[in-house]
Amino acid sequence: MAILKVIEVLANSGKSWEDATQNAVDQASKTVKNIRSVYVQEQSATVKDGKVDDYRVNVKITFEVR
Repeated sequence: MAILKVIEVLANSGKSWEDATQNAVDQASKTVKNIRSVYVQEQSATVKDGKVDDYRVNVKITFEVR
């Protein structure tokens, strides 16, 4: 049986929600090991001059505690 922990991470990207999600995983993996999954809980974006300016995600990252 594995012990898993879930953390919530907010991240953003100027390119896409997928890139923002990858940024969240990249940042979390600097201090958290054994990441198992990422769940995109919420997506939002800011708009500037009628165009999407910044993509934002709120994700839950699950990792195994060893």
